[in-house]
Amino acid sequence: MIKAAFDKHKSIFIPFIMAGHPNLATSTKAVMALVGAGADIIELGVPFSDPIADGPVNQRAAELAIENGMNLVEVLAQVKAIRGLGCTTPIILFTYLNPILVCGYNQFCHQAKAAGIDGVLVVDLPPEEGEDFYITLKEAGLEVVLLVSPTTDPVRLPLYAKLQPSFIYYISRLSVTGIQQDLSHTLEREVNDLRNVMPNTKMAVGFGISSIEQAKYVSHIADGVIIGSKLVSTLETFGIAAFEDKAKEFADIIHGGNL
Repeated sequence: MIKAAFDKHKSIFIPFIMAGHPNLATSTKAVMALVGAGADIIELGVPFSDPIADGPVNQRAAELAIENGMNLVEVLAQVKAIRGLGCTTPIILFTYLNPILVCGYNQFCHQAKAAGIDGVLVVDLPPEEGEDFYITLKEAGLEVVLLVSPTTDPVRLPLYAKLQPSFIYYISRLSVTGIQQDLSHTLEREVNDLRNVMPNTKMAVGFGISSIEQAKYVSHIADGVIIGSKLVSTLETFGIAAFEDKAKEFADIIHGGNL
């Protein structure tokens, strides 16, 4: 389902929200709002106590979610409930490795598939260390998403290609997630260089894309645009209606609308 989502538009909209933030009921409504707004794939974050790749907005979201009792088991239960509401949009779990280790590779894969998860992105598990896990994921019918950064050695990329990820999540900057004023002036070249090495793999760009102008720019150079912190902060600060409006605004521009 994830690979097929890229056939819908020249560039697709991939929003991120944290499961259980600002509370379970609201985050479930937020997922359904994203579906209505035109999300092509939804990234659902598993709250973790030491989110090293996340900036202040997503760290706070994780803290609130944990305070609300969210963990991997509860996230999978939430996804199952969301599927029961009629959501057919592909859902990717955005998670750190530790919750999966606690569950166990095989059990996690079985439970994730049964809950209705389509793919998994493990932030802190590079292919060199996680090849067995990624193979287990694929054997369970789950799709693999891998992170690549501007400092990833091109020598490593054949292993990424070997795992046949549904797409590459390309990190737009050498930092944590979060809202930023400017994108790298070399971003287009970086994405094109990566495409030259992995020509059969879709490329989505995330980390710090927070404005409509930035989203429009990235939609012209990448197969997908990932929006996280801006939506997370909008949901917490202004509520579900403003969140849905902002998501639709991003979806329209990424899918080819005009400023």
